[in-house]
Amino acid sequence: MKVCILGNGLTSLALAKALVNRDIYVDIIYKKKHKIIDQSRTLGISNSNIDFFNKNISNINKILWEIKKIQILTANHKVEDIIKFQNIKSNLFCIIQNYKIFKQLNSELERSKLINFKKEISYQNLIKLDYNLIINCDFNNQITKKFFARSLEKNYNCTAYITVINHKKLSTNNTAVQIFTDKGPLAFLPISDTKTSIVYSVKNIDSQKEININNLIHKFNPRYEILKINEFSKFDLNSTNLRKYFNKNILAFGDLLHKIHPLAGQGFNMSIRDIKALIEIIDNKILLGLPLDKTVCKEFEIKTKSKVILVIFFIFILAESNLSLCII
Repeated sequence: MKVCILGNGLTSLALAKALVNRDIYVDIIYKKKHKIIDQSRTLGISNSNIDFFNKNISNINKILWEIKKIQILTANHKVEDIIKFQNIKSNLFCIIQNYKIFKQLNSELERSKLINFKKEISYQNLIKLDYNLIINCDFNNQITKKFFARSLEKNYNCTAYITVINHKKLSTNNTAVQIFTDKGPLAFLPISDTKTSIVYSVKNIDSQKEININNLIHKFNPRYEILKINEFSKFDLNSTNLRKYFNKNILAFGDLLHKIHPLAGQGFNMSIRDIKALIEIIDNKILLGLPLDKTVCKEFEIKTKSKVILVIFFIFILAESNLSLCII
């Protein structure tokens, strides 16, 4: 059995590792190698997804940072909690820096004899290679333009600004804080005892004005003695959902299939749940001695579509009501 994955992003690497762990040959086809420079991006991963990731993909416990409490505050009452989320016995969820998990997965795959990284080839030549499954995680290739161009799209007309602050060491830094400012939510997401990730989202009409985010960080800083505010990166907030999940044995996957607003921290969590659903289907096929073919794609659509719609609806309601839980 041989599977082809188009794209070499984080979801592609995680899926490839899950397949390689099941002794399935995988070709990862990419346009160019990723150079992970931006170290400000973070992911929130739920406990159940961490368990699945550790058992089926790669053990990431050493690069996780536990969040035991969430505080949601108003700008006018930043000392007083609006809502408290706390679990004394265990963590609520974990934060991980994108580049760390990417680096770990990439390193493990490069040592595997079941994986090949190949530069992009034409659609005609790809079909000739006769893969059992082709899993497309790439927004910009011939297959996407040919089969997966139609989608439902939502532009939130918002921009997210992200960075990491260095601060003096804290004995405990396991509380995520989100403050509702006049312009948009500002989140402080701990990633170590000396570093905390910052996420600030603002309407584009406000982002066109001069925004001094450094001042905002200092103004609403919950408790950190800040030593350095690193460079910011930013990205537009939008969501897409493909009308078509697959074509024959070619399956759309990851953010290509359903990219959602990050305000509830469900983007990569959804991708992990999709990997789990796909792996369960593949395991069942192998157990029954059945081939991996286009039926896998159809079963995946049936298994995941209703769940995705519910999550997208939930995110849409939150976004339209100007609520935000971008830290869970």
